[in-house]
Amino acid sequence: MTAFADYVAARGTSLLRLAYLSCGSHEDAEDVLQTALERAYRNWHRLRKDVDPEPYVRRIIVNTAINRARRRAILRIIPTGTLPEVPVAGADSGVELRQVLADGLRLLPPRQRAVVVLRYWEDLTEAQTAETLGCSVGTVKSQAAKALAKLRGLIVVEEVASDV
Repeated sequence: MTAFADYVAARGTSLLRLAYLSCGSHEDAEDVLQTALERAYRNWHRLRKDVDPEPYVRRIIVNTAINRARRRAILRIIPTGTLPEVPVAGADSGVELRQVLADGLRLLPPRQRAVVVLRYWEDLTEAQTAETLGCSVGTVKSQAAKALAKLRGLIVVEEVASDV
């Protein structure tokens, strides 16, 4: 399967970045990517030679990240007596704003996070995003709108907190 090895060598970094943005941590991203590539490898012989495998592999990565987040959400529901302190970062510099957005992405539900990453980070069209996620264009639009509203709210809250 030299075609698969060539594909991974050429697109591995981009796929890892997609996995990282889909799940929010480097360790999880490596696990998600490894699982996704293993699934893609098992079915690589089914892909037609004239079809780009990128949307197929992206879909596997996003679905793997969503499934992993669902499983972890169930395990994470452990009540605590007090909430942990959350550092407040000002949105003055690009690095801090990037951190606020990365933290905001982690707070989004997996499906909304997938839509934001595919639409605005990977720069896919609404139709390509819908195809990758296996949903309608309307779903992509509504999930993107909800996610962006939530992210905007986080940035406003961060700015207000830094002004105080």
